[in-house]
Amino acid sequence: MVVEQAGGGNRFGRDLVLYTLARVVLVAALTVVLALVKVPLLVALAIALVAGFPLSLLLFRGLNQRVTTGLAERNKARYDERQRLRAQLRGDETADDQGKDD
Repeated sequence: MVVEQAGGGNRFGRDLVLYTLARVVLVAALTVVLALVKVPLLVALAIALVAGFPLSLLLFRGLNQRVTTGLAERNKARYDERQRLRAQLRGDETADDQGKDD
């Protein structure tokens, strides 16, 4: 189980960083464009932040879906591990589960 998470975790981490950077670049680009049109910098930044969210959902749809899938997989793995630990604490662990601790 640890090996599977390591490979998927690296991909998830990369996708999360790429998505975050893409959104920051989008907000920066929108801010620059608005500033060039003589919109005050703070107003341009505020508009870019508000407009950047829906635009990032449209422009980076594939990356967003990969991040969402990675979060769901990570959440599922954490839930399964939590359930296994709770069962072990209750003493409900089966003979098959005891061999996986190594």
